[in-house]
Amino acid sequence: MLKIAIPLANRQLCMHFGHCQEFAVVEADENAGTIGKIEYLTPPPHEPGVIPKWIAGLGVTVVISGGMGEMARRMLADQGIQVLPGASEPSPEKLVRDFLKGDLALGDNVCDHSAEGHDCSR
Repeated sequence: MLKIAIPLANRQLCMHFGHCQEFAVVEADENAGTIGKIEYLTPPPHEPGVIPKWIAGLGVTVVISGGMGEMARRMLADQGIQVLPGASEPSPEKLVRDFLKGDLALGDNVCDHSAEGHDCSR
């Protein structure tokens, strides 16, 4: 059983991992290609290193995101969590289904810490 975390804003993919409203934590059966339980969890406040530790504590094995800073990617990878930045599909369920089928489309990591603020409107 896999546990996949996806950062969300308004129940859609948030383009910045550390500034999302909530995470969808999806249990999926990789062998059967099916989605089980989906939980929507509010992350702890954004401070360096806090969210990756929280995600690891949930037993998550994969993170799918639009964008993610280098420090968060490194911290998650150090915990053995597969990190897949560059997603753009807004639906968490479709992201997981595509991942399970091997069809997850990934583009550029959209995280840009030099930008004024972070837009998680989608």
